[in-house]
Amino acid sequence: MSTLPTTIRYVEHGSGGPAEVMRIAEAACPTPAAGEILIRVAYAGVNRPDVLQRSGKYPPPPGALPWLGLEASGWVAAVGEGVEHWQVGDLVCALCNGGAYAEFVAVPAGQALPVPKGLGLDLAAGLPETYFTVWANVMERGRLKAGERILIHGGSSGIGMTAIQMAKAWGAEVFTTVGSADKVAAVQSIGADHAINYRETDFQDEVARITAKQGVDLILDMVGGPYIEKNLKSLALEGRLVQIAFLQTPKVEIDWAQLMIRRLTFTGSTLRARSLADKAGLAASLKQHIWPYLEKGAMLPSIYAVFDLADAPKAHALMESSQHIGKILLKVGV
Repeated sequence: MSTLPTTIRYVEHGSGGPAEVMRIAEAACPTPAAGEILIRVAYAGVNRPDVLQRSGKYPPPPGALPWLGLEASGWVAAVGEGVEHWQVGDLVCALCNGGAYAEFVAVPAGQALPVPKGLGLDLAAGLPETYFTVWANVMERGRLKAGERILIHGGSSGIGMTAIQMAKAWGAEVFTTVGSADKVAAVQSIGADHAINYRETDFQDEVARITAKQGVDLILDMVGGPYIEKNLKSLALEGRLVQIAFLQTPKVEIDWAQLMIRRLTFTGSTLRARSLADKAGLAASLKQHIWPYLEKGAMLPSIYAVFDLADAPKAHALMESSQHIGKILLKVGV
């Protein structure tokens, strides 16, 4: 503990606004509470919830650190009381309750995972937020099984590319939507069976054509708005729609009779508001089921761009442009 700095650099976003409101500020170095570890951050992942929080549309839950950043990789710098299985110097990646856009961040020990063997700290920083989210919603809530068909919207995003690879590893037939020819090629290269350019083709029509109007068993959606009704109509008998975000409006008028007629399930979840025990459970599931794939060089995240911590506004601008294919990172302590 004596070697820790007194102050650290972090990204401040004030009361929120456009990307330009973010700036580098200084604060006291965090101290890990009981059950926490302190991470010296190498890289932090940039995610849609960060953009929403910065914009004032996604306030952190009570008790969470108000700083931006939900995932990080780095080195264990200190351990709090009662923490076992972690030692100073261990390589780590973690789902954070805020504060990853900083030189140090304190994280509940149950939300931290060892960096998979063979992976660098850059790739490791792209794991927690997306892999926790995909496992929770595709595998647990969505109950994906081998041989089923899944439609993944936003296939070229970090979430989308993770979901495609995880679903393929589970033996599913993967449909996905993207917005350009480059993105079609990118998702096909990681295993998507059917890549639909939504700017050129109506995904509902294309799913109906490919499946001979049978539909898909599971849909992972973060768009909402007019997609909701089209998603429901694209589901097979007993199909499941899992909503994880709303890039468009969450308020639409739907004829819900189709849920009864075709015995559909419409569910969803958010990650940040889950309990510490829930998040620790997800971490344990990932370590058991997904880390072995990563250590064999499979199911890896794709890093599109890396920005310095001071260039967080540029990273957010890229995220908001939706031009990226894969993950965006901030380089902090390397």
